[in-house]
Amino acid sequence: MKKIIIIGGGISGLATAWLLRNKARATGKEIEITLLEKEQRPGGKIWSIKAEGYTCEWGPNGFLDSKPQTLDLCKAVGVEGNLHRSNDNARKRFIFSGGELHQLPDGGPAFLASGLISWPGKLRLAMEPTPFIASAPEGVDETLADFGRRRLGKEALDKLIAPMVSGIFAGDPETMSLVSCFPRIAELEREYGGLIRAMIMLAKQKKKDVAAGKVVSSAAGPGGILTSFREGIQYLSDALATSLGGIVKPGAAVTAVEKGATVPFRVTCSDGTEYEADLVIMASPAFAAADMLSGLDGGISGILRQIPYASMTVICFGYDRGQIGHSLDGFGYLIPKKEGRNTLGTLWDSSMFENRAPEGKVLLRSMMGGACFPEYVKLSDDEVVARVRQDLALTMGIDATPEFVRVFRHPQAIPQYTVGHGTRLQALEERLKAHPGLILTGNSYRGIGLNDCVAAAERAADDALKLV
Repeated sequence: MKKIIIIGGGISGLATAWLLRNKARATGKEIEITLLEKEQRPGGKIWSIKAEGYTCEWGPNGFLDSKPQTLDLCKAVGVEGNLHRSNDNARKRFIFSGGELHQLPDGGPAFLASGLISWPGKLRLAMEPTPFIASAPEGVDETLADFGRRRLGKEALDKLIAPMVSGIFAGDPETMSLVSCFPRIAELEREYGGLIRAMIMLAKQKKKDVAAGKVVSSAAGPGGILTSFREGIQYLSDALATSLGGIVKPGAAVTAVEKGATVPFRVTCSDGTEYEADLVIMASPAFAAADMLSGLDGGISGILRQIPYASMTVICFGYDRGQIGHSLDGFGYLIPKKEGRNTLGTLWDSSMFENRAPEGKVLLRSMMGGACFPEYVKLSDDEVVARVRQDLALTMGIDATPEFVRVFRHPQAIPQYTVGHGTRLQALEERLKAHPGLILTGNSYRGIGLNDCVAAAERAADDALKLV
């Protein structure tokens, strides 16, 4: 019987363990799985905190249902009936620019009427499908900022692309890799010669597919409906951990993965406990995996340490509804860096999911820090709260004192797919060939969202079973 150690009990490790166990059962393969998690609570950054009638998401607040990975896992685990899709108004998203909130336009007429982009900026955007716009440079790992300036213009970069990058990755578009962060966009440009042309062609194809009765998905953007659970997104990680039972070993902090004497790997924990393993699946962040693997392969550790991380602070405010003059009709808003504000944006959590706040109350969740403002994560809680209140007063006219406050800090929260990320992944794959049975998974490599983590977990489980 092959012994498999999974290190890291976040959603990636839990999903890998669950899928691996069930796939092994289905194929009749006998394996022994042990999942080692350093914290006492499995789930990693997925944590739904309930206090005073509010439900605050410490980390991600859900997943998009336009991709099948997490939905399929929910069905398999048996929690599909508890899924909770966000309200329709969550499709409305806003950008704070020039002293006011602008709804992101969802079509041509709305775009023309929007005051978010100036008329010169709109004309520059309208040039995108023309031959006057330079094609993607050959053999260059282009930054998101360079792509935005080249195809859409500086104003669109500042007001559309930059806040999107900060909202998803907490990242800096001047350093982030287009092909690593948004491979579909790079693919559409290569295939169609431009984004607007691609959207037109894909929209035509979608109409044909709908008429033919085919199932269609979002063409280029993320699409889909934000989905969670009534109890919060932690319901999924809790269900996985409960199903796995004794497989999960909380409070087991791994310090080293080394070559074993009689088996391929020896895993050592901080309390001196040692495990022997035929396979090891690293589901921890890249920087943590680098430390654990330094004795096994310094080359792998060195590459992993080149993956930077952005730190974040998440701030939840609860108010009486009567204290808020804004309609809160939407998902929330992002703030471009050029506006010089304290926060990256604010989500209207109780508008997305009505059970996030007590009756007659509202819950707002603001983000601070990220790659562009790393110094902000060092502020005291009092300073953080004061700065968030400044921004809420400016952006939404909220002067009231929140009745509920929670500040959550995330050091090294989100991996940054900077220029060269793809090359680093190729180098990792080459180094891993020297260590059959060592598998890397998680959000450090090919996608940071919940769907990406579950998809990576499935790949890791399949790769492991091939070696059993």
